[in-house]
Amino acid sequence: MEEKLLWSPSQSRIEKTQMYQFAKRMKEKGFVDTLDYKDLHTWSVEHKESFWTELIEYFDIDMNFEKGSVLGEDNFESYSWFPGASLNFAKNLLKKGRDEKIALNAVYESGKSVKTSYKELRSKVSRFQQALDPFFNKGDVLACYMPNISETVISMLAATSLGGTFTSTSSDFGVEGVVDRFGQSRPKVLVAACGYEYNGKYFDCLDKIKRIQSELPFIEKIILVNFTGGEVDISGIENAIMFEDFLAETEKELKFVDVSFDSPLYIMYSSGTTGKPKCIVHSTGGVLLQHVKELGLHSDLNENKNIMFFTTCGWMMWNWLVSSLYFGATTTLYEGSPAIPSLSGFLDIINREEIHIFGTSPKFLRALEDSGEEISTFDSLESILSTGAPLLSDQYDFIYSKIKSDILVASISGGTDIIGCFMLGCPILPVYRGELQCLGLGMDVACFDSNGKALIEKEGELVCRQTFPSRPLYFLGDDKGERIRDAYFNAFKDTWHHGDFITLTNRGTVIVHGRSDATLNPGGVRIGTAEIYRQTETLSYLEDSICVGKQIDGDVDVYLFVKMIDGESLTDERIGEIKTLIRKNTTPRHMPKVVLPVKGIPYTRSGKKMELAVSRLINGKELTNIEAVSNPECLSEYK
Repeated sequence: MEEKLLWSPSQSRIEKTQMYQFAKRMKEKGFVDTLDYKDLHTWSVEHKESFWTELIEYFDIDMNFEKGSVLGEDNFESYSWFPGASLNFAKNLLKKGRDEKIALNAVYESGKSVKTSYKELRSKVSRFQQALDPFFNKGDVLACYMPNISETVISMLAATSLGGTFTSTSSDFGVEGVVDRFGQSRPKVLVAACGYEYNGKYFDCLDKIKRIQSELPFIEKIILVNFTGGEVDISGIENAIMFEDFLAETEKELKFVDVSFDSPLYIMYSSGTTGKPKCIVHSTGGVLLQHVKELGLHSDLNENKNIMFFTTCGWMMWNWLVSSLYFGATTTLYEGSPAIPSLSGFLDIINREEIHIFGTSPKFLRALEDSGEEISTFDSLESILSTGAPLLSDQYDFIYSKIKSDILVASISGGTDIIGCFMLGCPILPVYRGELQCLGLGMDVACFDSNGKALIEKEGELVCRQTFPSRPLYFLGDDKGERIRDAYFNAFKDTWHHGDFITLTNRGTVIVHGRSDATLNPGGVRIGTAEIYRQTETLSYLEDSICVGKQIDGDVDVYLFVKMIDGESLTDERIGEIKTLIRKNTTPRHMPKVVLPVKGIPYTRSGKKMELAVSRLINGKELTNIEAVSNPECLSEYK
């Protein structure tokens, strides 16, 4: 494959990067013979215990462990990274930032920004910690039903400082979506926003919070945040207190409760095609090491830089972004619509806040390109990170021709499952049109055919052949490990099967072709069809439905096909009703872009809906398992 070379870093730029300095250090220690990235990656997977140990030392990660005690069992069967090691996540994130340096820069769509220095951040975390301490114990769960604002970060840091576990959803989730998630993770404390603003409109959340409280009686304390101002009446919510009233009056020295490397840090949510969302539990040490590697080496973040990624705290990119605090950097949080005051006007944040690393999605970039709006020049901008879907070749052209020519464009790819990336950017490598720059250090990524044979320059399945620290610990409620094995390890023996189609090139770059399973991925947020079916099944005029993703301009649109009850028809009014019901009870991302009537829904002979079959058909691909369809005659209308 010969794709066009779009950008190469200058030698002076290369030598200033942490990736170059790390490679140089590894060469001096005799681990690698050259400063070539391929050699560094090969060493990192062939000698993974040495690599992760050296990473800890290079970035001065605060962790107690015995050198040589890195990995108990070298396989995917169980989680056995750094047995006997201990650390505290919040302590690491708060230890480096200089007092006067801006830690959090919360920007709202109104243009207002709230800046919090590292000194102020430590003070607020201390005051929150003191208020939590009397009743919040090691291992307890704190949940945030919050926008992407500073109070969300403060809540996470206070909970994890005490050895607790953190979980979150964004404020646009419906009650059912929240209950399905927090009903499994069972938080003791809920931090929630009274309301939020989006696209110039205010959305009140108090009624939803009351309903959530009635559904989740195990929540002992509700802490409410009124960040938009104005009067609010919280008298109808039991055991509720306003955020500022909850905090201790004065700051004390922060205490940090050490936990084991494999202690639960985050509970994330990712849906399969049946049942409620899976609750994926991630380890304290694994998250920290993975994020330090990805932000410090692959994204070249340091204390002198400002990073922003457009995300909500219902997406793993929020967790990834917040780890930027580890470097003493400024983390810019954006809350609101990316179309305010306009798509190009939104990008003016880069200049106004002096952003160096800006994260976005192919969907935003496509909308920006289609708008034809004039785009500013961006002096501070060094890198654009893009994820959520594959960045298409012509979108690389758009960035380099219309946004900035001298810039690193890094399409990154991984997921909630690993709370990190398999493929990333690399500040010492060139950028080729349509290609992700490299495989992540320490990640033994390969491309397999259906028989488990490794492929180069051919499309196949994304796999990882060796275990890695941010491998999830387990799923909640999966005591025997059956669901986690089914999700990742049943396709190929002792190998992680991710569910993406990729091509590895001879030069070490990667082309991502999209999902190979039936999970939907609109805007980069993985959602399961089961949550959508739970809504459609309540409608009396629908006999059945099937939901799949159609790839459009580098993103995924949700398509819902419905089979009507005999004598009923799909009217515009009913389409509106279906969309509104799904949006209200799940999230806006679950809402189908298109609703279409069909005569039949394909099923396997064992009675399972054939979402993957429909997905392949509507995306112009041939079926490879038609013999499994019990009613193949219905497939023609989808094609």
